[in-house]
Amino acid sequence: MTPIFYTTKLIQIYGAELAVRIAPRLGELVENYRGRIPIPVESSLSERDSILITYGDQVRAAGQPHLQTLTEFCEAHLRGVVSGIHLLPFFPWSSDDGFSITDYRAVEASLGDWGYVERLGGSFRLMFDGVVNHASAQGAWFQAFLRDESPYRDYFLTVEGDPDLSQVVRPRALPLLTEFQTASGSRRVWTTFSADQVDLDFHNPDVLLEIFDLLLMYAERGAQFIRLDAIAYLWKEIGTSCIHLPQTHAIVQLLRAVLDEAAPHVRLITETNVPHTENISYFGDGKNEAQLVYNFALPPLVLHTFRTGDASTLSKWAARLELPSGQATFFNFLASHDGIGLNPVRGILSPAEIEALAAQALAHGGLISYKQNPDGSQSPYELNINYFDALSDPAGGEPLEMQVARFMAAQAILLSLRGVPGIYFHSLFGSRGWPEGVQATRRNRTINRQKLERASLEDELGGQSWLRSQVFYHYRRLLAQRANSPAFHPHGGQEILNVGHSVFAVLRHSPNGAHRTLCLQNVTAQHQVVSLPNATRTLDAYQTFWGEMEA
Repeated sequence: MTPIFYTTKLIQIYGAELAVRIAPRLGELVENYRGRIPIPVESSLSERDSILITYGDQVRAAGQPHLQTLTEFCEAHLRGVVSGIHLLPFFPWSSDDGFSITDYRAVEASLGDWGYVERLGGSFRLMFDGVVNHASAQGAWFQAFLRDESPYRDYFLTVEGDPDLSQVVRPRALPLLTEFQTASGSRRVWTTFSADQVDLDFHNPDVLLEIFDLLLMYAERGAQFIRLDAIAYLWKEIGTSCIHLPQTHAIVQLLRAVLDEAAPHVRLITETNVPHTENISYFGDGKNEAQLVYNFALPPLVLHTFRTGDASTLSKWAARLELPSGQATFFNFLASHDGIGLNPVRGILSPAEIEALAAQALAHGGLISYKQNPDGSQSPYELNINYFDALSDPAGGEPLEMQVARFMAAQAILLSLRGVPGIYFHSLFGSRGWPEGVQATRRNRTINRQKLERASLEDELGGQSWLRSQVFYHYRRLLAQRANSPAFHPHGGQEILNVGHSVFAVLRHSPNGAHRTLCLQNVTAQHQVVSLPNATRTLDAYQTFWGEMEA
């Protein structure tokens, strides 16, 4: 990439005067990493790719660093099952289960060190988190800010006076500004997510260069995917919504260009829990921003589909999904370390349908998190519930076989759609909710974040838990079917078929059109008879899960 391109992007962010001074520094940073970042022999995506989402201490064993335990467990059970691992923030942290980072360049001591991360990367493709919107209030950077030390005195976004902030889009029902006492007096600091998560000030180009250096270091340490956490809020301008601003998109485009130059195998994935049209804007033109975008509307739409026994809305939405280029695709998921976001389906589902999802989550033992609206009111922001429990009431008395069948039908929809599937650890291994954790931490999201002892988990997978062993068995089978058909290539074709509202039907085909697979998912508990279009009758590769079906 030429310095002219860097300068052009920097002008969009900072204006011409600053840009001409920053561009040479950015070019020098890129040159510093050139040749230091290992390039894998094979970096393309295929139908064999799926990514496990997990904490570094998800599986534990006494006397071992947690990353050693996780690596040994994954090498024993997941080789050939998943290709990659999204290792949730494994840096020293102070709150939010890792997303308040105190030291971006170190590994949390209880997890191990960089050697353990590199060993895991020897067996699986790794995704690291770029938590770049904010840093921990207890971290070294912010503590230096409080002491009014250079350069950190200018690293965080502060607000003077009493400006009108009513247009700011709020993801949480918490104060936007937090007052801190510094060596130079009281200062109000922008805190989008919590008082312990202080927002970095990207108006300062030194912050941009610092963050780019960090992300290039992650590539050097083995990251093949970099997840840009909460990236939509990166740039703030008083008097605007402070979300999805042009400068934010320009920064993502600049980062893409830097990685294409220094680490062309590394893919960006944007995490923007917002309405679908806004979410997919981070594809850019398909070649200049994220290669993958979280498909945030999918989890609540699939939940709605099974709640109603009607696939019509899901089918209509999926039929409109388009990719802007052969370099971009979706990161499809149903569950993660967070809850089930509701904002992405506003405008797709009616307010009454969204309220019905919230009511079902509460009835199934879940919780609701709220966001602050500009008028001071609050709206449901996400459902805090394990996805298995969201689909099946744990106290409802329904046969477990039916609950597993319903859960696996939902997972089959996830795996059938175009993109790369992301599978949360607790979904892969058949976990239910953990309300005891919520009672202990007083945080709603803990309900889906239980840590497991390796010995107990392996005993359960060996048959002592019918639920865990059955879910993992069926998931392995589905992933093997997917990996064996080029029709499921992340950049392949996808056609949503209308075979009735009780069935979700998708015809996938490989990029060259030589392989086709028809996937049928019954979204009801009743027997269904499906009349297939003539063009699909010659196919002998189709899947059907929950319930009974004749084709």
